[in-house]
Amino acid sequence: MEGNFEETNKLPELKLDAKQAQGFLSFFKTLPNDSRAVRFFDRKDYYTAHGENSVFIAQTYYHTTTALRQIGSGANALSSVSISKNMFETIVRDLLLERNDHTVELYEGSGSNWRLVKAGSPGNIGSFEDVLFANNEMQDTPVVVSLFLSFQESRCVVGMAYVDLTRRVLGLAEFLDDSRFTNLESSLVAIGAKECIFPAESGKSNECKSLYESLERCGVMTTERSRQEFKGRDLESDLKRLVKGNIEPVRDLISGFELATPALGALLSFSELLSDEGNYGNFTIRRYDISGFMRLDSAAMRALNVMESKTDANKNFSLFGLMNRTCTAGMGKRLLHMWLKQPLVDLNEITMRLDIVQCFVEEAGLRQDLRQHLKRISDVERLVRSLERRRGGLQHIIKLYQSTIRLPFIKTSLKQYTGEFSSLISKRYIKRLEALSDADHLGKFIDLVEYSVDLDQLENGEYMISSSYDATLSSLKDQKELLEQQIHELHKKTAIELDLPVDKALKLDKAAQYGHVFRITKKEEPKIRKKLTTQFLVLETRKDGVKFTNTKLKKLGDQYQSVVEDYKSCQKELVDRVVQTVASFSEVFEELAGMLSEMDVLLSFADLAASCPTPYCRPEVTSSDVGDIVLEGSRHPCVEAQDWVNFIPNDCRLMRGESWFQIITGPNMGGKSTFIRQVGVTVLMAQVGSFVPCDKASVSIRDCIFARVGAGDCQLRGVSTFMQEMLETASILKGATDKSLIIIDELGRGTSTYDGFGLAWAICEHLVQVKKAPTLFATHFHELTALAQANSEVAGNTVGVANFHVSAHIDTESRKLTMLYKVEPGACDQSFGIHVAEFANFPESVVALAREKAAELEDFSPPSIVINNEESGKRKSREDDAEEVSRGAARAHKFLKEFAEMPLDKMELKDSLKRLHELKEELEKDDVGCHWLKQFL
Repeated sequence: MEGNFEETNKLPELKLDAKQAQGFLSFFKTLPNDSRAVRFFDRKDYYTAHGENSVFIAQTYYHTTTALRQIGSGANALSSVSISKNMFETIVRDLLLERNDHTVELYEGSGSNWRLVKAGSPGNIGSFEDVLFANNEMQDTPVVVSLFLSFQESRCVVGMAYVDLTRRVLGLAEFLDDSRFTNLESSLVAIGAKECIFPAESGKSNECKSLYESLERCGVMTTERSRQEFKGRDLESDLKRLVKGNIEPVRDLISGFELATPALGALLSFSELLSDEGNYGNFTIRRYDISGFMRLDSAAMRALNVMESKTDANKNFSLFGLMNRTCTAGMGKRLLHMWLKQPLVDLNEITMRLDIVQCFVEEAGLRQDLRQHLKRISDVERLVRSLERRRGGLQHIIKLYQSTIRLPFIKTSLKQYTGEFSSLISKRYIKRLEALSDADHLGKFIDLVEYSVDLDQLENGEYMISSSYDATLSSLKDQKELLEQQIHELHKKTAIELDLPVDKALKLDKAAQYGHVFRITKKEEPKIRKKLTTQFLVLETRKDGVKFTNTKLKKLGDQYQSVVEDYKSCQKELVDRVVQTVASFSEVFEELAGMLSEMDVLLSFADLAASCPTPYCRPEVTSSDVGDIVLEGSRHPCVEAQDWVNFIPNDCRLMRGESWFQIITGPNMGGKSTFIRQVGVTVLMAQVGSFVPCDKASVSIRDCIFARVGAGDCQLRGVSTFMQEMLETASILKGATDKSLIIIDELGRGTSTYDGFGLAWAICEHLVQVKKAPTLFATHFHELTALAQANSEVAGNTVGVANFHVSAHIDTESRKLTMLYKVEPGACDQSFGIHVAEFANFPESVVALAREKAAELEDFSPPSIVINNEESGKRKSREDDAEEVSRGAARAHKFLKEFAEMPLDKMELKDSLKRLHELKEELEKDDVGCHWLKQFL
């Protein structure tokens, strides 16, 4: 089995003699303990990992411990694993791009002399970019965040700084937050944070428990740093070196922050930006406005399947996977990632994006032409960054050149468009392209490349400076060619002297050890043996023949080798000079990259909208203060994209004062969850600037989408299903505004029926009367539908509560249930749980017993308070029951409000209990004649 494993996975052989092993063991013992660090050791042809790291790698990536070997013996034995270069790339990619619980270190050396050459973490992958993206596109931009908090009573002021190394952006923000860190969580999602640093001491406070939970929900790696690092003393001088342009605007910006500046100081130290001179003068700094985009927390991102997951059966399971039809090498993907996490709230910006998408949808020829051109555009952002950090070479410059010479074709295609949005296309793309590619900008870059690089050698796969670029290089090239000619002439002359055919019998070789040599086959050797021994020096006799030389050839070969070394040295100097010159074009390329990325993503939106079997429509978008959310013929974009689905569209009408709050009832598997999710996804798509999967759509801009759709157990963190549900709902109740969109599915099912119903009713009333946000509330508590009538009787109500249900048909004879997947007005008058059990082929005896017990409970329970669907005609609720519910619910709401306003943190326990007893006595006096209130108590 062990042999088969090694053969299958091609494990490199761990080759260490006793002396090397002893030296390495002594070094390994000096390494500090770090449970998060995975350390690799470069052994030229392969890599190794040792100790606990080796066990982790063997179990996680090889899925067997048979890969483990031992270095040393007895008490000093150290478990080890060898790793091929391909496997090393795979493991590092997983540790830094997929997981959020490890850092990576790479050592080089031998014996007992090893040194750390690379270190990386999920938020700081710069030193490993050549490993991570050598053969893969950079799909997401890793961002590291620094936090400095100030707690004030029940609220917290958050100072936040972040660095985006790919785009070379520093960001600062300060904002108030609640105990659940709602604003921080949506900010971390929006900027794509992978790692977060904060002062070590702050993690010990009780207030920071919620902070850890928020970071964990976002999949962010936490790193504690010394509080001494969080200072803004030398920040201005540091930023003067890093940030391009005048220091005055930077000074004005940082003077407006109190907590964000020490956070930024710690961040600069952690990311070691100042230790790399390639960063100097290449960063921009900006204020991050948390209200500048629609807020999405981690629960909403999961509920709406915005980003890809490892468990996705295909790419269309996520919104990103479905919408990603980008053509450029990585740039478009990264921008789409960012846009989906930062939907717009500015009406003008949304309209601008929709106008361009409409242009590309209507002009199929233009769309196809542009996509073909963009396929030949390289990852300009990453290429420029490599050149700025002096890690790039001629290959990077040539890729930039090949991308740049595509710009005239893109410009020509755009100029051919003369439709409705031609002025916008001209302003947004054509004029900017002309400005970027003129003689003073990219025109100068093209001239530099064509003059300095030997483009003819590209066909041979060689990247070389043209000899005409430099007089010294030209002279060395001439010398090299002259010596080559003299060596070939000597070859011919020697062949004549030995009476051997040139190249057929007497060959001219170039050996690594000897340089230029003559070679003849062993068969020919006897013919010239006498001359060989007297006139030549035999160097080597092998199966492939005899290698020999003479004084003239050795002298010419040595001269040739010397000239070649000088030529290479001169080439390297010139390459460095050209790279330095090209790096000065970075600002031009950054603007070009931003423009091409935007065009790529908007073309991707247009391609999706036009190529779907049922085309998408352009949404009408209005400001958040006016308009409704009306979706006609709405579909879920990801569900309808699955091959096995024949999607049934539905209408959604969230109308102010009429149906702004919708209670949706109906059977399991009837489509409630899909319906409410598709509304959320559609609103998100519209505010990103995309067409939407509807026949017609009107969307009032939302500042946030809150979603509580299905809660999974989190036992490892000690959080039950019900507790997770309550925590997510608490975020909604604290963070939502009247401009948000709220989506709630099956709230309250994690506890007893009465508790769950009571919570659901109270939460609905709070959302209707206090938050007043458009809400879709899917539930199995069909008694909740009485809220519509109760709310209609409340004076001054401006929200409007309406009942909807997903329809299902039950055959009266066979009792079979058929899902119709249509959302229709009115309430559902019964639960279909037992019918669904029949649908799942439960044994008949189990179904019969279930019906019997359900009937017993219905007889035992108080009369159900439901609003009937007229078509079913089975049970009708009593009018006095609805009035009773309204009266009782109002009194219960008053009790809960009085209880919530008690300052429990400032009251003694006996005083708290006394006041609670008084409130309960007052409530009991009012429950006379109100059956519902008695049931509540």
